[in-house]
Amino acid sequence: MDDLILKVEHISKQYRLGLVGMETLQDDLKRWWSQLRGKPNPFLKVGDLNDRSIHGDSDYVWALRDISFEVGEGEVLGIVGKNGAGKSTLLKILSRVTTPTSGKIMTKGRIASLLEVGTGFHPELTGRENIYLNGAILGMTKAEIKSKENEIIDFSGCERYVDTPVKRYSSGMRVRLAFAVAAFLEPDILVIDEVLAVGDAEFQKKAIGKMQDISKGEGRTVLFVSHNMAAVKSLCSRAIVLEHGRIAFEGHTDTAVSFYLKGDTESLNKRMFDSKYDTSYFVLNSICVKNTNREAEDPIVEDQVIELETYITLKVSDPERYHITYHLVNELGAPLFSFSNNGIPLVKGHNLLSCYFPKNFLQSGQYFLSLYIIQDKHHAVFIEKDICSFVVVDAPRQLGVYMGREPGYIKPQFTWKNRNI
Repeated sequence: MDDLILKVEHISKQYRLGLVGMETLQDDLKRWWSQLRGKPNPFLKVGDLNDRSIHGDSDYVWALRDISFEVGEGEVLGIVGKNGAGKSTLLKILSRVTTPTSGKIMTKGRIASLLEVGTGFHPELTGRENIYLNGAILGMTKAEIKSKENEIIDFSGCERYVDTPVKRYSSGMRVRLAFAVAAFLEPDILVIDEVLAVGDAEFQKKAIGKMQDISKGEGRTVLFVSHNMAAVKSLCSRAIVLEHGRIAFEGHTDTAVSFYLKGDTESLNKRMFDSKYDTSYFVLNSICVKNTNREAEDPIVEDQVIELETYITLKVSDPERYHITYHLVNELGAPLFSFSNNGIPLVKGHNLLSCYFPKNFLQSGQYFLSLYIIQDKHHAVFIEKDICSFVVVDAPRQLGVYMGREPGYIKPQFTWKNRNI
């Protein structure tokens, strides 16, 4: 690629756990002796997976393992993953805050980073002085910084405090000024960690708009880490999902977000439970979501009827006291609506219930179902969040039809009337 601005090749980062840092004298002697004999670093062969939920056997852990990707000029790359997946470590390596254990990075141009509140700010200097300090670090002349000074101060909203030492700023004010400095001093690559979450809703919206201007209008590159999937989807054209220090997925943002949010879901579209949900009230056998007259393994398309099939066996002698309620949640975790089997009574023994979503009711995207078994209309005897997930894909479009995805997640069919007044 002629417009390639960042290339990461097989980056790995290893840390030593405990009170002792990475560079102990004993380990340094082992590395030196291996290098003297022409052997590889012996510590590259050891180390546990970066999984904080387990207790490993090694004193070494791989925060990152064999990370490779490329970024073009003007591209906005999202980096998502759970806490501890290696996102911040990767950004620190790209920003040269720390060095990789192995691998190499090739970049063109200046990199500006916003990794934590007040990154690069000297607390004893005023906000104005820190603007010039950061500009100098980026290699800009005093005249270049001066030409951007008023824009930076205006965007940050800190004009009243700009001649006050930064140590007296709130965390939100520091983020505002730090982002304004990073964005307006024209780096070729802007690296943004989750730090924007410290700002208020107004500033987050303003910052996302500025990053869009930076990438689309000015052709500069942005690397964006966030747990706000709505911000990632609105800003990024491509995304990487990190799991345990490795790249688990790389591709289009919508697909990457769905992959990340799916997490450890056992199965997509259909779940068989065996004896997992065998209670004194019922046995939940399976839940399946599919287009009617199609298999569960087939893609679910938006322009066909979607069928939710629930196979449940009731053990109770008074099944009329029970009913099923589902909550439908979108891929960002926002609840859409709930629905029940009202009017379709359950019976003792086997029940195979089908609920039908009309054609073109759900937009394309990933959805999650939470199941509630309700007794006497007010007491839940069973609750299981995100018990099943399914993905709806776009239907083929005819030539001349609008090709984009409409906003929202459902497409209700309203009745219109024209009285020709």
